Amino acid sequence: MPHWSVYTGNSEPHDGIAQLPAPPPWRAFDGEPVLPPPRDGDDEAAVSPDRVHRARTYVATPESVQLVNAALVLRRPLLVTGPPGTGKSSLAYAVARELRLGPVLRWNITSRSTLADGLYQYDPLSRLYAARQAAWRAGKTGETGETGAGLGGGVEDHLRLGPLGTALLPYERPRVLLVDEIDKSDLDLPNDLLNVLEEGQYEIPELLRAARDPDGRAGVEVLADGTDTPVTVARGRVRCRAFPFVVLTSNGEREFPPAFLRRCVRLKLRRPGREQLTEIVRAHLDTPPGEADHLIDRFLTRAADGELATDQLLNALYLTGVAGLDADSRDALADELMPYLSASADGDGF
Repeated sequence: MPHWSVYTGNSEPHDGIAQLPAPPPWRAFDGEPVLPPPRDGDDEAAVSPDRVHRARTYVATPESVQLVNAALVLRRPLLVTGPPGTGKSSLAYAVARELRLGPVLRWNITSRSTLADGLYQYDPLSRLYAARQAAWRAGKTGETGETGAGLGGGVEDHLRLGPLGTALLPYERPRVLLVDEIDKSDLDLPNDLLNVLEEGQYEIPELLRAARDPDGRAGVEVLADGTDTPVTVARGRVRCRAFPFVVLTSNGEREFPPAFLRRCVRLKLRRPGREQLTEIVRAHLDTPPGEADHLIDRFLTRAADGELATDQLLNALYLTGVAGLDADSRDALADELMPYLSASADGDGF
């Protein structure tokens, strides 16, 4: 394994991230105050069981291992494209678990997603409501002193960082950020991401204004994504220290701007062949050698004529195994569980 490779793809957690080579001079960041890393990736108490299983059973290809390491060393986002069911999002969980980088920060993209959604959410209406409630309580009890918005708490009490905003906090170790299905976004989102991912920093205008106030505080505590533990943001500015490992997934439904593409390491996942399918089945279901061969053959034959996803094969293997069916009934059920994903494909049989 090359000396610069810290991700191995073997799913065994380790501290190899400590040996990650220094970043290129143009990708070095110095954000403060430095935050300790979150819980280790192999401490799975805070992670949902399905994602733990996804991380443990991911079967990496040599190409994906190499390009993950390239993205880590270069401090660049990894753009992962490929058909549905090829493990694009699972890759992020596998890397986080093996390198002990803590829970994955996930940003699910829709056509309505904006850059602000990923950075932070601020609710001025909740602040106004809290201020009115506090003023009403003060009036009822006859208290004097602050009135209005001051009684409802500061801006920071009604602001929470999003997954992208949290990933760019100045952690000692990189966080893992999954930006899932970015090809579903509005046309402007990839370009909007350029500056934030290039500079590794962003500003929160609401906190900037508060910091300029004569009575404002230079640093405030806000809630980060996925936790109720507050983190300190100094003067409304967030700058990373360890650039996050960013996985951007796409089903290939659209083209991206050249300026966006040149800032990414690109990995194209292909449909798994027989050998990789056998490994995937064994990892997920612990199937004895040879037992799944028949359904794998049917899956590969069918996939030659239309689009199928690997999890359809896993569903068929699991259910036919649980049901204890004879060969003919098993095959008939498997056919029903493996319809083509494309409406244009013939889904009536083999």
